[in-house]
Amino acid sequence: MASSMRALLLTCMLLASPWLATAASPRSDTQLSNFFASYFKSTRARRELPTADQPDDKPVSTGEDDSGLPTCLLCVCLTRSVYCEEVSPDMTAVPTLPKKTAYLYARFNKIKKINTGDFADIVTLKRIDLTGNLISEIEDGAFAKLPLLEELSLAENRLVRLPALPAKLMSFNANNNFLKTKGVKATAFKKLTNLVNLYLANNEMEAVPQIPEKVRTLHLQNNNITDVNIDTFCRSNDTYYLRPSLSEVRLDGNPVVLSKYPDSFTCLQVLPIGRYR
Repeated sequence: MASSMRALLLTCMLLASPWLATAASPRSDTQLSNFFASYFKSTRARRELPTADQPDDKPVSTGEDDSGLPTCLLCVCLTRSVYCEEVSPDMTAVPTLPKKTAYLYARFNKIKKINTGDFADIVTLKRIDLTGNLISEIEDGAFAKLPLLEELSLAENRLVRLPALPAKLMSFNANNNFLKTKGVKATAFKKLTNLVNLYLANNEMEAVPQIPEKVRTLHLQNNNITDVNIDTFCRSNDTYYLRPSLSEVRLDGNPVVLSKYPDSFTCLQVLPIGRYR
């Protein structure tokens, strides 16, 4: 019992010695603060050191953020959205995107070409908006590996032909380009069974392409379309065929006089907007 008491007393004296030393000094407050800072710093350092049973497997920083820091320094990255609008200095190519990007807005830049590899590794993309660039060429495989892409805008560019489009698109906008019928395959939209909105206004197309069944809104105003026929919207071999989903068709600003083709709209619920005389 006596030995236990002596051990306890010795321990208390050892613990109290820093306090006694600082109390005797005229700068006790400063020394006391320094003592605590040093104590907690060393304790924290010991706590963060890996033990033999717990090796330090944290990755070493390479100076580049794994989520695409260089792009996010030029653009604004919010969760899974990347905003690269009117970037300065000029952005002339699609930037490298963070791996899980779902929404890309790269409007009003000076991007000139879309390459096959630009989106090859970003299979999570659901929306791409490239409005207002200088795009004149898109390689055919550029959007081929985007199984979730639902919205694509290429409006206000310099396209003369369209690439192959992903099958799950619901909205496609190529307004204000230089598209001609020879640059848009007749079956370009045929396999897009989910397509709801199709915007091809202010181009140079001479004919209406094949329109998928689910399309509700079709804008073809201000092109060079000169005629339509019964198979453009309806079916010549099926007089009972109806297209209730196609509720807005704009053909205004084209040379075609729609009143010359009354049988071409019998399957529609509404008449196309356009010139009738």
